[in-house]
Amino acid sequence: MHYRRFGKTNLNLSVFSLGTMRYLVSQENAVETIKQAVNMGINHIETARGYGKSEKYLGAALVCELQRTQLYITTKITPTRDVSLIERYINESLENLNTDYLDFLAIHGINTWEHLEITHHGIKAIHKMIDDGRVRHIGFSTHGPLDVILATINTDFFQFINLHYYYFFQHNAPAIELAKQKDMGIFIISPADKGGQLYTPSPTLQELCQPFSPLELNYRFLLSDPRITTLSVGAARPQELEWPLSISSCTQPLTPQEAEIFQRLENQALTRLGTEKCSQCYACLPCPESIHIPEVLRLRNLTVAYDMTEFGKYRYGMFENAGHWFPGNKGSRCTECGECLPRCPENLDIPTLLKDTHEKLKGSSGRRLWE
Repeated sequence: MHYRRFGKTNLNLSVFSLGTMRYLVSQENAVETIKQAVNMGINHIETARGYGKSEKYLGAALVCELQRTQLYITTKITPTRDVSLIERYINESLENLNTDYLDFLAIHGINTWEHLEITHHGIKAIHKMIDDGRVRHIGFSTHGPLDVILATINTDFFQFINLHYYYFFQHNAPAIELAKQKDMGIFIISPADKGGQLYTPSPTLQELCQPFSPLELNYRFLLSDPRITTLSVGAARPQELEWPLSISSCTQPLTPQEAEIFQRLENQALTRLGTEKCSQCYACLPCPESIHIPEVLRLRNLTVAYDMTEFGKYRYGMFENAGHWFPGNKGSRCTECGECLPRCPENLDIPTLLKDTHEKLKGSSGRRLWE
């Protein structure tokens, strides 16, 4: 296992962190998964109040199996205007976790300007708990738009950030760079699942990535970036840790062979999409019908270029069903008003592409896992 400094916290975290959203089967299974993670070198575990019994399961592991000093623990609370709730939530988390301090507290989901304003309101209450030792470091997680993320980083309230950034989603690259400039710890969340459901890749994607697996290449894309401290691995049982952690020491720069494969992927997208490829510049927004045009067309890019249809359906089904965690309407809401057309530097026929995406990816609606 390789370890990296988590920004200005000056703590060294394992390059893989155990995310606990998925280990909800039983306390026994959760404790065994945590033990296996620690035995394999993981020293950082992330949980949250909203993850079912996750905090209590981790607390049980700390009581019966592990020493508190073996682990750095993050838990998360959602933004709230009620300052008294902040202290109550943190105290409840400490009780669930059987500990008297949190290494890291993250504000869970600063996804909108309102969330950022609410967080401004409650920051003094959190600093009170930093002063008395219940919380040691504060950060935030986000699924929000880039401008909100950058503004939140620029408050200088936070020592670390949890965010989405992968080979197949690089729009948040400016946030990675700004966080690095601010010496923040950078925690990439859900690289296997939100990164493209890469544990079940399409045959096309598998072939393009040979002799590596798509998931291995995505991990290498992230691990080779020295700005990034740690990646979440959401193991639901102990054996699911074995393969990801087998590459936990592979933090060197990309090899020529790996770089060649990434170029192969780029060439494939250009060949299959041609003049219909969306470059993800976001100039088309805002949409009067609140369609998240770039994200809809990103899913189309992946579906057409790499046959990532199941991933496309999975994410497309979240539109209109996950609130601020995955905002925007489906492409079928397009009224062909044409407002986006003159703003597109590639002159894409956006209304046609939106409807085509809907036909390709429409299916059952989705919900976020922890709901």
